[in-house]
Amino acid sequence: MKQFEADVAVVAAGTAGLAAAVTAAENGASVVVLEKAATVGGAGNMARGPFAIDSKLQRHRKIAITKKDAFRTFMEHTHWDVDARLVSEYIHKSASTIDWLEGLGVNFIDVQCHNYSYYFTWHIIEGPLDRKEIPGTGIVMMKILFDRAKALGVNIHLRTPAERIIKEDGKIAGVMAEDVSGEEVQVTSKAVIVATGGCGDNPKMIKKYTGYDNARGMVPGNTGDGIRMVWEAGGARSKIIFHGGPGTPGLMEYLNISSAFGQPNLMVNLFGERFMDEEISQTTPFGGISISRQKDKTAFTIFDGETKDYYKNVGLDFPPGILYAEPMFTIDGFDEEFQQVMKDNPDVLFEADSIVELAGKIGVDSEKLKKTVEEYNKACDTGRDEVFYKDPRSLRPVRTPKFYCCKTSGMFGFGTLGGIEINHRTEVINKDFEVIPGLYAAGSDANNLYRDVYLFRLPGNTLGFALNSGRMAGENATEFVKSLGD
Repeated sequence: MKQFEADVAVVAAGTAGLAAAVTAAENGASVVVLEKAATVGGAGNMARGPFAIDSKLQRHRKIAITKKDAFRTFMEHTHWDVDARLVSEYIHKSASTIDWLEGLGVNFIDVQCHNYSYYFTWHIIEGPLDRKEIPGTGIVMMKILFDRAKALGVNIHLRTPAERIIKEDGKIAGVMAEDVSGEEVQVTSKAVIVATGGCGDNPKMIKKYTGYDNARGMVPGNTGDGIRMVWEAGGARSKIIFHGGPGTPGLMEYLNISSAFGQPNLMVNLFGERFMDEEISQTTPFGGISISRQKDKTAFTIFDGETKDYYKNVGLDFPPGILYAEPMFTIDGFDEEFQQVMKDNPDVLFEADSIVELAGKIGVDSEKLKKTVEEYNKACDTGRDEVFYKDPRSLRPVRTPKFYCCKTSGMFGFGTLGGIEINHRTEVINKDFEVIPGLYAAGSDANNLYRDVYLFRLPGNTLGFALNSGRMAGENATEFVKSLGD
């Protein structure tokens, strides 16, 4: 058995784990990190930037949102059913975290929002923009954190998944793991920080704790290991939610297709009926929830040839900057990608010369679909959607062949949030609200800030909470270790 000793053991080297490890090391602690994967970064590699309030870049851009605005938005969104002190601590720390990252060499080039009328809190990281080579600009930040950790002497073990938290006489004493060769690894430590990224790659846990039976996160290996270990160590369970929206597996790599069908065009269920204001789908959690209420959790997005030509020649109404390192404005490669997907996955994309033909292909009653299209076109012509009151800017008629359709089912996104109950110091608490001394959690495992639905209105929150809670855990764990003395 391999044995290591440190002041602080960090479980996982994703965003929260690396932030915690670097912070603890900067504060004088010796640190060992155990990472399950062969690389570091986790979901942070796919991110574009973190949330922050009152940063220098926001002040420079004359962005008016205040800490008070953000706090009230959080608390009204959750009906005050979250830890208000944790929300406040996170918000107040966020600007200093941007400063901290800039001091390490991370460059932020802009502040953006996710949607019209939403807040500009998303601090965009500068980095390579070729999505074929990298998953997102966050990978630049993760490399900087990794290099900083190594420079500080942090001992990082890849392909070494942690298995359980060690407790001796009721106190946290370290972590047991197993390396790639199958040999046991024991890390003896005075504090443990768990940051394993949730359970987005564990369909059984997702089904059991969120109810979704066709949901999947984007990060392989996030199977809830840290959540399980903390529960076994006596940590209280918090609610787990799925962080994502409507998705069609296999389309993410086809940028023109996913961008075109990501626009808020006519959407119907298996009964051929509209069921929401399609513009709500731009707030992906809301779109996902609405679709998940339909029969077989299935919906179809439909637009016509005129709309396709508009997107190709003029541009998309909602450039999908959330998904890609650089927003796409036109869909020049739509036709080529459409035919390729039709060939590879004929059950996902459909085209037809008439609405009746399309109804037959997607298995929807043709008369109902015709009636829905007629009602929708009337709304488009008059600019008045009397059913769901959709904004006229997103009302594009469906009447000019060909007709294009994409099937959506299930939920697709970054993974889960929550599972471990923490206090505002990121200390893990038990079911009696008592602190488990020396045990901390950060990032998605402990992200209990949204209660039911991710707060899309304040973008960058998942990455932002991972960074800030990681820093908080690193600081507080180091403070705890120092309080124990030699």
